[in-house]
Amino acid sequence: MEIGIIIIVAASLVGLWIIFYFIPIGLWFRALVSGVHISLLQLIFMRWRKVPPGTIVQALIVGTKAGIDLNRNDLEAHFLAGGHVERVVNALVSASKANIDLSFKMATAIDLAGRDVFEAVQMSVNPKVINTPPVTAVAKDGIQLIAKARVTVRANIKQLVGGAGEETVLARVGEGIVSSIGSATNHKAVLENPDFISKVVLDKGLDAGTAFEILSIDIADIDIGKNIGAVLQMDQANADKNIAQAKAEGRRTMAVALEQEMKAKAQEARAKVIEAEVEIPLAMAEAFRKGNLGIMDYYKFKNIESDTNMRDSISKGGKDKGTNEKSS
Repeated sequence: MEIGIIIIVAASLVGLWIIFYFIPIGLWFRALVSGVHISLLQLIFMRWRKVPPGTIVQALIVGTKAGIDLNRNDLEAHFLAGGHVERVVNALVSASKANIDLSFKMATAIDLAGRDVFEAVQMSVNPKVINTPPVTAVAKDGIQLIAKARVTVRANIKQLVGGAGEETVLARVGEGIVSSIGSATNHKAVLENPDFISKVVLDKGLDAGTAFEILSIDIADIDIGKNIGAVLQMDQANADKNIAQAKAEGRRTMAVALEQEMKAKAQEARAKVIEAEVEIPLAMAEAFRKGNLGIMDYYKFKNIESDTNMRDSISKGGKDKGTNEKSS
């Protein structure tokens, strides 16, 4: 008997838990006393539709207390679409208190687009300061400047869906800083008036097509970098020197080739002379045999040859002596 009573009691408790789970009487009563009119049958149907009744009822209660008219079906549809019901409702309440025009349709679209709609509303009330990374630019005088800026932005509710994010804003601001520094004639002018950069960048309308509205751009720091102009001039001078050396080397190579060619021709000429000199005795012997050359003619030829060799040796001796005297 005792075991049977225990089983009956346990079954009763489980049955009561199932009944109260699918029939959230406490939640229905809480909504009723909060001024939210929702039937107990609708809460049961939410369970079957895999929609947490607590989330929907809490959103309806918050909206009712804030004076915002919310529709239960719209909240369920947004939850089933993968949205964050609590963020949307909190964003609507914050926008209503801050007098920001934000409809339920726009809030759900922003939430489903992957952006935090509640954070966006807070950013509309309290602007956000974004620090840019160091931006390097070169003025017209060749001096490199490294600038850092603080960009104060406010969320643009109407551009949150499809608008560019912080990365685009920072990229555009960096481009504006580079352009403004590059247009400066002298880097000293930029150092003396850094607000010149802010004015030029703000006039470009860099927040167009982004999810933010740029309120101000403040140059936090400017440092002097390298003298890019001097570096470029040195590189150009080195390049010109290398070109000149290459041309000189080409001319030297051509001169060496020409000299080798002349030497080869001279050697060829000497070879022909030696070949001709070798044929002279043969020709003389042939002339002796044929009787075309007499003994007296031969002696005259030898005398002429001896005189020629003596003159050559005398002339060479004179040249060597003159060279020695100059060297001494």
